[in-house]
Amino acid sequence: MNDPAAFHREAVEKLRAEVDGPAIVAASGGIDSTIAAALAQEALGERAHALFVDTGLLRQGEVDAVGGYLRASGIRYTLLPAEERFLSALDGVAEPEEKRRRIGEAFIRLFEAEADRIGTNRLVQGTIAPDWIESGGGARDTIKSHHNVGGVPKDSRLTLVEPLRDLYKDEVRQLAEHLGLPHAERQPFPGPGLAVRVAGPISRERIRIARRANAAVEEEIDAAVARGEIRRPWQYFAVLLPVRSVGVTGDNRAHGDAVTVRVVDSVDAMTATAMPLPAELLRRIAERITREQPGVVTRVLYDVTDKPPATIEWE
Repeated sequence: MNDPAAFHREAVEKLRAEVDGPAIVAASGGIDSTIAAALAQEALGERAHALFVDTGLLRQGEVDAVGGYLRASGIRYTLLPAEERFLSALDGVAEPEEKRRRIGEAFIRLFEAEADRIGTNRLVQGTIAPDWIESGGGARDTIKSHHNVGGVPKDSRLTLVEPLRDLYKDEVRQLAEHLGLPHAERQPFPGPGLAVRVAGPISRERIRIARRANAAVEEEIDAAVARGEIRRPWQYFAVLLPVRSVGVTGDNRAHGDAVTVRVVDSVDAMTATAMPLPAELLRRIAERITREQPGVVTRVLYDVTDKPPATIEWE
């Protein structure tokens, strides 16, 4: 994308040509879907119905944070509570591709019901190039199926409209700046949410553990950035591992969970570099995660792997 203004004009014209009635818009609060929602709202006006789904897989405080960002961006949206739908679909599921498939299907079935209510078969979503590239197809190997690509059921009644499909993350940010969307320090967050930050089987309790550990990492990194100790990373989060580790609480043996911390820098999300952190900051993160969940999390690790060979998320 050499000219964001030209892309903006063409995207609005294409949306008007593709959608002759109402459309629903998947709005997660991430930069991709927020731009898609802004373009759809400009092109379709009141015919664009943005939906933000509370899957029960969101970060701590995410519903309020996303709501504030969408409102600041001028996006009219409806919040759909759907925790029971998603957690029930994922209960006990361990295989990463199956998680993504079930999450994608849960989103689509929910959107189909809303589309029927509104009277449309059009779904606008913020799919970008890395999503469909990593999801495979044709001569491409499947790195990991993104829920908004590989997770879409083949029998879906919805027609997908994807105005950002050919853009990479750095181009998306250029477009956001051109559109005047408010700058947010919110880091990218995967569509499947904490389901892919719980490596192994999903349960409500494991989601709760991952959410608290993730919040500790985010808050400690944000505080370190504010103090000028480090520059702001691209993404920083915790992953709950599918292993148990022996620990000590007081004089007692504990057999708890292990968490790994992941902090990376990237430009386009296609590659990423693991960031070195000061030893004192790592110690604070480990102490906080274990102190806030005593006997539950007994070991904290740090992931130093670049992308490639690893992906940014663990699953």
